[in-house]
Amino acid sequence: MTAVIEKKKTAKSTSLKQKKQPSKPALTKEKKQPAPAMKVLITSSEVAPFSKVGGLADVAGELPPFLEKLGAEVAVFTPLYGCINQEKWGIKELENSELKISMGHSEHIFKLKMAKHPKSDSINIFFVDNPKFFSCFDVVYPMWVDEMYEQERYVSFSLAVLEYAKLLNFKPDIIQANDWHTAMIPVYLKTNYKYDDFYKNTKSLFTIHNLAYQGSSDKSIIDFANMRWDNVWYDNCLEHYGKVNWVKGAIYCADMISTVSPRYAVEILGGEMGEGMDYTLRGQTHKIRGILNGTYYDKKFNLKEKPKFKKEVQKLFGLPENPQRPLVAMISRLVYQKGLDLIDFAKFDLMNIPADFVFLGTGEGGYQNMLIWASNNSSNIRAWIDFKPELSETIYKGCDLFLMPSLFEPCGISQLIAMKYGAVPIVRAVGGLDDTIISYKNEKANGFKFLSFDAKSMTDEIKNAVWTYYDRKDDFALLKKNALKTKFTWDDSAQKYMQMFNEMLGR
Repeated sequence: MTAVIEKKKTAKSTSLKQKKQPSKPALTKEKKQPAPAMKVLITSSEVAPFSKVGGLADVAGELPPFLEKLGAEVAVFTPLYGCINQEKWGIKELENSELKISMGHSEHIFKLKMAKHPKSDSINIFFVDNPKFFSCFDVVYPMWVDEMYEQERYVSFSLAVLEYAKLLNFKPDIIQANDWHTAMIPVYLKTNYKYDDFYKNTKSLFTIHNLAYQGSSDKSIIDFANMRWDNVWYDNCLEHYGKVNWVKGAIYCADMISTVSPRYAVEILGGEMGEGMDYTLRGQTHKIRGILNGTYYDKKFNLKEKPKFKKEVQKLFGLPENPQRPLVAMISRLVYQKGLDLIDFAKFDLMNIPADFVFLGTGEGGYQNMLIWASNNSSNIRAWIDFKPELSETIYKGCDLFLMPSLFEPCGISQLIAMKYGAVPIVRAVGGLDDTIISYKNEKANGFKFLSFDAKSMTDEIKNAVWTYYDRKDDFALLKKNALKTKFTWDDSAQKYMQMFNEMLGR
């Protein structure tokens, strides 16, 4: 396996030499050698399109080709879950990839499989296979599993990644660890692997996608992780009110910390959105950066097609086919963070607004039941409790307004997708929603924003948007055009990541 990887490395370095531009005559006879490509290893518990639950998968799956365009050599590691279609993606096991690691008084056996990135033949996606921890589940995050077992899954994955990188001879300049599932990697690099020559020049980036999830557990996980207590069990590392907190450990041990929007990088320093980690983060502000996620802009949407899709949505949801009536959509996980309590409190007000509301998503039972009840007891509210990517795209293309009343939103991708299709967002001004939406009235406005997390503020802004739709048609037409012109690309994000990587490496 090592020989194969080294052979690929030689081929790549040859192609780099061929691309080298003619240089000016040197003062000495020595020829300047081309700088080696920066090697970036990305670790994530989910990677689109192979496995996806949230925005974390989009970053891990969509960012690598854009880093590669800027000269990075990228490898991605993720667990091989049972829900991943190995045949569809051409995932094959590497020869001699069996790896044995002793953890928790037991020997755990791993194998490594690989596929090419769908958008780049030179980016390898590596899948860590272990039937006990990953392939036995047909979901990414199984419910009702024991807390300690969930910890063992990702501790073992992180340790396997570090060992497999050595076996593959992929010596990374940067390792990006994403959220708590791989937060133990920066800790390992500063402890168990501190004197490992292979990683002596490796820098670690810890990316926070959602600080609400911190990987907190009983301290006995330290023994399973093969870590020395005197190396990690203190306040400036893993110890957090008598429990292990992997996010806290990563905050202290990582060379740099990033969030998925500039606004969220500021918000997590305060008590409201710091999730009890704000005091720790305030001591590490010198290494925190906020980089907004991007999205793909493959083909420009023609606004003239919107009535066709709007009619289709109205038909699918059993609403009157009325092209003049505004259609408001919300596509979301049905959880507290997404503002479903505000929908619950405001449902009777929404029934009296001259607009139609469609909801698509799954989540907590109480919110699902609330939307079903509203759907059955109103003429203008309809809910579809399911996860259907094809239907969501139709809704994005057909709706006039897109609602995101989030309690907090580290980045948000739905508002970016909605704007690609000329849908005007109505959002709460938090996190990435505040970074990406310019509120009406403004000549550059592309949406509507409200500040307070309460049902009245949300309802008032919905009424403002609906009133603008009916009575200020020229303003609303400009809002749609501005939304369509708004672009947050992965090219922009990748450039900021590369700037940060170069800063970490002192280049």
